[in-house]
Amino acid sequence: MMMINYNPDILTCLASLSNDEVFTPPKIVNEMLDLLPQEIWSDKKIKFLDPVSKTGVFLREIAKRLNKGLEKKIPNKQKRINHIFKNQLYAIAITELTSLISRRSVYCSKNAKGKYSVCTDFKNPEGNVKFYNIKHIWRNGRCIYCGASEEVWKNNRDKDLESHAYQFIHTLKPEEIFKMKFDVIIGNPPYQLNDGGGRESSAVPLYHKFVEQAKKLNPRFLTMIIPARWYSGGKGLDEFRKNMLADKKIVTIHDFPETSDCFPGLNIRGGVCYFLWERDYGGDCLVVNHKSNEIISSIERPLLEEKTEFFVRYNQAIDILRKVRKYKETTFDTLVSSRNPFGIVSNFNNFKEKKGVYSDIKLYRFGPIGFVNKNVVQKNKNLINNYKVIASKASPGGDQYPHQILTKPIISEPGSVCTETYLIIKTAESEKEAKNIITYISTRFFRFMVSLIKNTQNISKSVYSFVPLQDFSKSWTDGELYKKYNLTKEEIDFIEKMIRPMDLNKDSDEEDLDYLEGEENGSEDE
Repeated sequence: MMMINYNPDILTCLASLSNDEVFTPPKIVNEMLDLLPQEIWSDKKIKFLDPVSKTGVFLREIAKRLNKGLEKKIPNKQKRINHIFKNQLYAIAITELTSLISRRSVYCSKNAKGKYSVCTDFKNPEGNVKFYNIKHIWRNGRCIYCGASEEVWKNNRDKDLESHAYQFIHTLKPEEIFKMKFDVIIGNPPYQLNDGGGRESSAVPLYHKFVEQAKKLNPRFLTMIIPARWYSGGKGLDEFRKNMLADKKIVTIHDFPETSDCFPGLNIRGGVCYFLWERDYGGDCLVVNHKSNEIISSIERPLLEEKTEFFVRYNQAIDILRKVRKYKETTFDTLVSSRNPFGIVSNFNNFKEKKGVYSDIKLYRFGPIGFVNKNVVQKNKNLINNYKVIASKASPGGDQYPHQILTKPIISEPGSVCTETYLIIKTAESEKEAKNIITYISTRFFRFMVSLIKNTQNISKSVYSFVPLQDFSKSWTDGELYKKYNLTKEEIDFIEKMIRPMDLNKDSDEEDLDYLEGEENGSEDE
């Protein structure tokens, strides 16, 4: 039997360090490089920068293309290689370890001037892959550049650990790092900073800072792969989202709701995207939807739909949204409560298991129902004796299709409240009205309209901004809603492919509860 030797690309075999620092597969790198105009590969003056190098895969794949594209202009192979590596390719590594990995990938040697380096012109061991051990600059307990916690970094960390003070964003003048202009900036930035480790900690998003810093350098082209949470959520990303959606220089966005289509084995809630920004472009954006390694839709359209604040990721959803909004109905974001409607935290444990004289208010919480005194209620006391429809503020399941989007709603009857685990979706005048509200929430239509904004685990009132209010003197079905909004068969099929049915007669699925226990760990989705 003949044995076939398989020698895989080592960079396809490296496991990512975490969801924060994800190694980019060569396949995705080349798809991003395909966005750039082909003529740049035969231009010996073009300069490339990867400001967040982890494995060197971006520079390595660029070098391959330049080596082929410059064959006629620089026929001598060694001269061509020397020119490419010394004059065209530059990187800033994110840690000392990744600087060594990057040099090994790019120069075939961790020492750029060593005897094994493919480039024979370097006089320094780091070549053009720079790494400097930058320190955080503290002010009022936080780093002024990235927001890292001074307490965590100074008191709770081994002094020999990486500082994760990324050089590219820890400066007001990124142009001073290499003191040159770059034509192309490309990379996969760190996604977030895990600031601590306890229940009260919070992950600080970082990726947007690298995009903003790269734009300051005003390259001809900028392409990065980042989490898609910025479309509608993410702590501290409002200004970034506003600027991105108004930016006419974004030529294309490739959207991946399922992270595993880009990064096998990872689940970054909300998926990821990569984009091409072009300095000299100004117009609509080509939005390309991917699913299961296939392109399912590709349409040129404005990034920001009229009179919205969020990016609608699915091309097929645009016409549905426009049909619904023609009715100019009140939307549910004006009805849903803010977070923690009664001022009772999710891990509240000062409750009784049985109703008593001084604990006569039912408490809906994660786990068995409890009973509390009305003095526990910190706000919205006027709602205690109302019928209320409540649903979890965290979504069930992962990013696989079809989605459930929301956990099954609960009728919180008069004389009851809930912890921070839940949001009040709407109050009701009677039990019948509350049940009718629940029939609407259970429809695929309702949850589809939520899904157009919700792309993170945590759910806030803003994700209900596209959901129209109905007449709740009656119950609702999908058929009635499809007819009301004049949806086509193709549009109905798309909704039903995206959203799975909700069985109101079945007890809560276990997957609906799995995520709740750790929901207070904090994340940039808040």
